[in-house]
This record gives sequence, C-alpha cells and structure tokens, in this order.
Amino acid sequence: MDVTALPTFFTELEARFVEHQAHHPQELRRLFHGRGRRWPGLEQITADWLGDQLLVTLFIEPTLEFITTLTKGLSEFAQHTLWQQAGGRAMLIQHRKRAGSPIEVIWGELEANPVVYEQGLQYQLVLGRNQNHGLFLDMRLGRDWVRQQAADKKVLNLFAYTCGFSVAAMAGGAKQVVNLDMAKGMLSRGRDNHRLNQQDVRAVTFLGYDVFKSWGRLRKMGPYELVIIDPPSFQKGSFALTQDYHKILRRLPELLTPNGQVLACVNAPAIASQFLIESMAEHAPSLAFVKRLENPAEFADIDPEAGLKALVFASQQGVEMTSEG
Repeated sequence: MDVTALPTFFTELEARFVEHQAHHPQELRRLFHGRGRRWPGLEQITADWLGDQLLVTLFIEPTLEFITTLTKGLSEFAQHTLWQQAGGRAMLIQHRKRAGSPIEVIWGELEANPVVYEQGLQYQLVLGRNQNHGLFLDMRLGRDWVRQQAADKKVLNLFAYTCGFSVAAMAGGAKQVVNLDMAKGMLSRGRDNHRLNQQDVRAVTFLGYDVFKSWGRLRKMGPYELVIIDPPSFQKGSFALTQDYHKILRRLPELLTPNGQVLACVNAPAIASQFLIESMAEHAPSLAFVKRLENPAEFADIDPEAGLKALVFASQQGVEMTSEG
C-alpha cells in the first residue's frame, strides 16, 4: 500500500459517503473497494459503512507511515459535518493479517454486535471476534435474486453460514428452507437473523453437518425447487473448491425438482466463471447455464472474473418450459 495514494482514498470515501447518505443511509454498504484494483496503491484496503460504524479493513500489514497517516485522516473525517449528521458511532480499522484479525478503534466506541439493514431486512453482525462479521456485502444482489425467486418454493442452502440467503428466501415467500453448515455457531446466528425479521423458524431447518456426509438426509428432505451453493474457497480439512465442488454438482439432479434452479457461487479471484460452467456441464449435464448475476456496482473490478461469480443454472426441462412459454 502506498501512503501517497491515501488522499485518493479519502476523496473517494467522502464522495461515496455523501452519495450513500443521500440514497440509503440506514443500509450497510461498501464505500471503498480497493481490491477491485481501480486505485493504484490502494489494492489492499476497503471501507464499509455498517449502519453507524465505518469499518476500514487492511488486508496486508501496513507500514508505520501508512497506518499513522490513515489514522490521522480518519480522525479528521470524524470531525466532518457529514459524519456528525450521519450519527456515526465509531471508526474502526481491522488488521486482517494479524492473528485473530483484531479491530482497532480509531474514534468513538465500538458496537460489537450491531443489527444492520439490507433491503429492508435485518442482520446481526459480530465485530472483533472473527475474520468476517457475518454478512458478505458483495452477495447483496444474490440475496435479492433469491428473494425474488423463492415464492412457494422449498429451498436448500448449502454452506449457509449465518443464513443470509435463507432470510432472503423466507422474505420472498419460501415455504421451507433447509440450511446446512458445519459451523453450528454460525447457524445459531442464522436462527437469530430469522427471528430479527419475525420469520417463522418452524419453516426453517438448521443442520450442523458436513455436506459430504449428509446426502441421504438432504435427499429425504427434498426435493428442492431452488438449491444455493456458496462455499468457501478453502476450508481446512473439509472443502477445497477446485477439488470438491464437482462432488456437490453431481448430486444436484437427485436433489432438484424437474424444473429446479441452482445458484452456484465462486469467490476465488483466480477461478473464473467458466470453471463452474464447465464443471456443471460435465457433472450435472441435465442443468443448463442461464446467466451470471451482476455484482453490486460498488464492487467494480478491473477484471470482472476476479470478483464474485454467482451463476444461475436450471434443469433442462425447466429451461425448455420457459422457452416454450
């Protein structure tokens, strides 16, 4: 990271902050996405507005000069009328390369468990305990798509994490959602997210299991009109994207209804969308590629294939029915 590029960071941050406060001030949103590599020298810094807290994340260890200049600039921004009018509570820096990804409070007081809003839905975040706070902001349009598709459907949400897709599906009128994730603590937070939105958790199932040991159970609970696959790129001892994704894809035909849909995702910069398209064609040829969902504009990248890839597939029968209709 280049300390001489920080004036650009603050110029962009202020402009996006003004825009955000004018259009959706209560929403959590990425304000600066250096990882999109559009600003030389700022490739390893991001800034997110979390309702009333600004979280700046550093993905490599900064020099003393960089962190000193960044801290000074944030402290000055906290005195800006814009910040005060927005009711900002805290300015935070998360150091992702340090053990435990600690959060440093630059100004104000940390709210470690904020409830935030996205598209009218509420989500519980946890700051300072894990590397990620509980909701991936680049997947906002994916959650929107699920919400639009879910009416009267049975939905299977694999690698459910804190159940953001599940909350969106229930908000869209899903009749039942099955969430599966090995991390039972994250599923517990997912249950809380449903309750925050006054959703009937009796229609939601939470399975704290390894997906590769659960096919029989999932098959008995199906079939599903919509399956969501949003795995980590790598999870030690349980999942490696390029080695294990196909094991899930080949099971899809036995889990889906004849007109079922799949939202399959990859968020590894080095893995292009063609990996999923080709893998699906090889291991689940009854499913046809339909489209790639757009990413939020604030996550623009000089290489679109380096960002999130969220791809929609549908059973060949469903595609034929749509074409005939």
